[in-house]
Amino acid sequence: MFTVEVRDHIMIAHSFRGEVFGPAQRLHGATFVVDAGFMADTLDDNGIVIDIGRAHEALKAILTPLSYRNLDEVPEFKGKNTTTEFLCKHVYDGLAKAARDGELGRPGRELKGLRITLSESHVARAQYEAPLW
Repeated sequence: MFTVEVRDHIMIAHSFRGEVFGPAQRLHGATFVVDAGFMADTLDDNGIVIDIGRAHEALKAILTPLSYRNLDEVPEFKGKNTTTEFLCKHVYDGLAKAARDGELGRPGRELKGLRITLSESHVARAQYEAPLW
């Protein structure tokens, strides 16, 4: 299986509901490094998994509305704990749509899966990985 990854980052603020979160229940900031890995069994006729430039643009389009925002105030996240895991799935959903719609320089059906990794520090990260079909 071939994998191509692109990377970006976001700086956000948020708070969590629930005793399990301890001091993170208060408003706090985070900087996430976001990696998106696109997987295919084979390379296309151009010798690529996807077009890296298009993949980076698609990732940036998903992250830009969140960057420098308090996620507690984002309407689509109302009532949600915007945990690292939750944000992985949010990024996956947006990139999966772009991949399935063939927006990454290759027919979507030729791609197998997508893995999203959000690193919140050098010692902690979360991932969401799933097939595209």
